[in-house]
Amino acid sequence: MTTAATRSDRRISPIFLAIVAVMAVSGWAVWTDFAGQTGFAVFLFVTAAWIVSLCLHEYAHARTALHSGDISIGAKGYLTLNPLKYTHALLSIVLPVLFVIMGGIGLPGGAVFIERGRISGRWRHSLISAAGPLTNMLFAVVCTAPFWLDALDGVPTAFRNALAFLALLQVTAAILNFVPIPGLDGYGVIEPWLSYKIRRQVEPFAPFGLIAVFGILWIPEVNIAFFEAVDGLLNGLWVSEIESYCGQESYRFWQEQNPICSVNS
Repeated sequence: MTTAATRSDRRISPIFLAIVAVMAVSGWAVWTDFAGQTGFAVFLFVTAAWIVSLCLHEYAHARTALHSGDISIGAKGYLTLNPLKYTHALLSIVLPVLFVIMGGIGLPGGAVFIERGRISGRWRHSLISAAGPLTNMLFAVVCTAPFWLDALDGVPTAFRNALAFLALLQVTAAILNFVPIPGLDGYGVIEPWLSYKIRRQVEPFAPFGLIAVFGILWIPEVNIAFFEAVDGLLNGLWVSEIESYCGQESYRFWQEQNPICSVNS
């Protein structure tokens, strides 16, 4: 009975599998230019892939916590990859997708509730927090594999640009998550190493951490530095700014495409 319950806790959710199916089918549609609706297909492909990455991000937190001593993780449904299990659907899925549509920024998604008291060792606590954004970086590396492997021959331009934009989202999510501000994973990495007094003083500000980050991004100098860092990482993965930009243009299929992207096609 216990074994059956454990298997149920870890069975991959049909919701997640459905999202993966949408990602696969829409990716095929982008590759083949099915029915001449490449823009809409790019939108579906990137959105589905982004939600998949959000699920993997939270799964990484949960799986690392499980192996670090929090055996309550399974009963909470975090190991099923069901996006609806990661806190509130609005905060975990809807808002991150809206930010992708509006600004092309990978907003950090939901969260898993970890019973930290079950876990001993500061390094384990830090690793649990780091697991999510590291997953985003790994996702970016996978997305850009055709670029840094110099294997773009035969890859349609629309699909290449979609991968470039998806990689940009992963990189922005990783960078934002690693900012050491309360409420974000970056603070979770350093929190175990701070004194109890400092942690108590900082704790009330945790709910406002993400808002603070996006407020700071409105400062022109910070915004420029942020996207220079993003572009630098993408260039290191052999992805050019024009490819990620045109991927974002295709994603917003309801807008008129920039002529520069037509030339790039």
